Amino acid sequence: MASSLHQTSTFLKPHHHSQSPKSSTTTRRSYIPVHCGGPRSQRGPLVKGRFLSIEAIQAIQTLKRLHRTNPQNQTQLLSNTLTRLIKSDLVATLKELLRQQQCTLALRVFSAVRSEYGADLSLYAEIIQALGNCDMPDDVDRLICEIEDEGGIRVDEDQRKGLLSLIKSVVEAKRRDSMVRVYEMMKRSGWGLEVEPDEYVVKVLSNGFKGFGDEELAQEIRDEYDRFCKAKFDSFRV
Repeated sequence: MASSLHQTSTFLKPHHHSQSPKSSTTTRRSYIPVHCGGPRSQRGPLVKGRFLSIEAIQAIQTLKRLHRTNPQNQTQLLSNTLTRLIKSDLVATLKELLRQQQCTLALRVFSAVRSEYGADLSLYAEIIQALGNCDMPDDVDRLICEIEDEGGIRVDEDQRKGLLSLIKSVVEAKRRDSMVRVYEMMKRSGWGLEVEPDEYVVKVLSNGFKGFGDEELAQEIRDEYDRFCKAKFDSFRV
């Protein structure tokens, strides 16, 4: 035993060349491995630039454990776990669960984010894209209805990117009725009347309905855009 330990310690000793000067100080660093999620084969690749705090990692582990064991007071325990997180950790927890395709848990976290801090269209789009990938179409439709119930869609320059992402995510999820709701919310917000429609948004929206086999609605969107452009051109001429 002592011989084995002696050999091991000798093996671990750094090898110094005779020509190299000995360092006067030695810096030692210790690393604590932190594992999040399941086995490596069941997890997606790490995303460069994504950092999770210790609090977020612990929350993810707790949420997954509660979901797996399914205790009777699961809802309360989930709530207690999430209320302890600050906004940045809460959002990071949500996005990591989406990355791991833990969509059921992600919806729980998203509910907490929305109730505490609200949610923009870009975040809705991320959720809907993940739900579509996880084959959860009913939840896609439910979220679109919730957007409508909470006041609809604001079509302005600040929301342009989020609106475009939302349209793409709903189209990719193949939810025609939800896409119709999105389009109706856009029109109620003044899109195509008081608000100038963005040409690229028109193209994505029209192609989306065309992909659903709804040529009539796709043509209606293009015609409305043409009418708006014509009216704008005529006003400049006057």
